[in-house]
Amino acid sequence: MKNITEVTTFVLKGFTDDPGLQITLFLLFLAIYLFTLLGNLGLIILVTGDSRLHTPMYYFLSVLSSVDACYSSVISPNMLVDFISQNKSISFLGCAAQMFLAVTLGTTECFLLAAMAYDRYVAIYNPLLYAVTMSPRVYVPLITASYVGGILHAMLHTVATFSLSFCGSNEIRHVFCDIPPLLALSCSDTRINQLLLFSVAGCIEIVTILIVLVSYGFILAAILRVRSAEAKRKVFSTCGSHLTGVSVFHGTVLFMYVRPSSSYALEQDMIVSIFYTIVIPMLNPIIYSLRNKDVKEAMKKVFGKNHIIRKVHFSH
Repeated sequence: MKNITEVTTFVLKGFTDDPGLQITLFLLFLAIYLFTLLGNLGLIILVTGDSRLHTPMYYFLSVLSSVDACYSSVISPNMLVDFISQNKSISFLGCAAQMFLAVTLGTTECFLLAAMAYDRYVAIYNPLLYAVTMSPRVYVPLITASYVGGILHAMLHTVATFSLSFCGSNEIRHVFCDIPPLLALSCSDTRINQLLLFSVAGCIEIVTILIVLVSYGFILAAILRVRSAEAKRKVFSTCGSHLTGVSVFHGTVLFMYVRPSSSYALEQDMIVSIFYTIVIPMLNPIIYSLRNKDVKEAMKKVFGKNHIIRKVHFSH
């Protein structure tokens, strides 16, 4: 007789069953996670503490850092425990909560990156009216809408996915509860879910990427009218970092979700999803701060103060 017992827990199989390799991966991802928290929380503290960074551009950047720190925290701690634990199970509700939070934060980041592109367009295309155009009445609703959009998108997929029946294997060859591996595990007809994933995620990707492309089209037109080489270099430096972050994030998301279900390869998808949920949140503070003069000045100011405090302390 067929086993038709509904699954109540899932087992996250992860990368490997080799204990030696699991220890190596634990140490690697622990270092990445700590670096992610340090970089993103450090950037939030810098923006909050330095009055020169109290502009919409840096408010967007601090919100992006908070999203990245949370995004990594939804995945990494559970994954790190699984590397060193024999029990790799996660409850049905725990799995649903993890998926909901991951999709919320991932979608919020998509919308935030689009809002940041619009912010750069306003700052460069019409700098004299920047403070008025990007007042709190504009950037606060943009940030709020990014979160609301993320929550609604996550609710849609979480409800649709966990309304399915799971009556066969409960082993997920992944490090977290992502949509494609769960659809592959279900014993229900998942065609509607796959269509939903392809169409809704595809629409969000197309709209946010179009906003970025149109914004940077206007930015490029504005740059070409600028005669000062120094001004051009500053604009390219600021916008180049944002475009790098956008390209890396959207490239991996498009590969992961906006494609036919027949092309899913769970092992390959796991590596790609690790990249955008764990590696990109670590890279974002580097991408956005190392090429940014204002952030580097704020860091020098903070570290300079600490250096003076240490010198005074030693002299006493």
